[in-house]
Amino acid sequence: MNLNKAIIIGRVTRDPELRTTSGGQSVCSFGVATNRVWSDPDTKEKQEKTEFHNVVLWRRLAEIANQYLAKGSLVMIEGRIETRSWEGQDGNKRYRTEIVAENMQLGPRSASGGSAPSGSAPEESKEETPSEETPPKEEEIDVKDIPF
Repeated sequence: MNLNKAIIIGRVTRDPELRTTSGGQSVCSFGVATNRVWSDPDTKEKQEKTEFHNVVLWRRLAEIANQYLAKGSLVMIEGRIETRSWEGQDGNKRYRTEIVAENMQLGPRSASGGSAPSGSAPEESKEETPSEETPPKEEEIDVKDIPF
């Protein structure tokens, strides 16, 4: 038995780009950054490495991603890894490895509404006088708190 499964949780690196194929299917692509933090065993210094992933979504999932995701949004992508190739305009063969999403979970919305759909009206304040409270901070999510 073979298995090709990828699950990533990270931040969107560029606004999703929605296109339509000649056959009328929606396809959306964007990047996701994931990072890993560890302590160097010799120096005990904190180390961090970031990986960048190309993500592709099809049909209704593509439309949802385009509507609700924006650069900086937290997202979980579950899918398969595919490498496609094509010949560039210069005649050289090009390759691109992507995660083709089969499932997506959106992270929490930020207080600024960064992942709100474009064109939506901001929520109206329920108070008529400005609040003296500090605005809510964006909630940090621990991977162990995500149910899968």
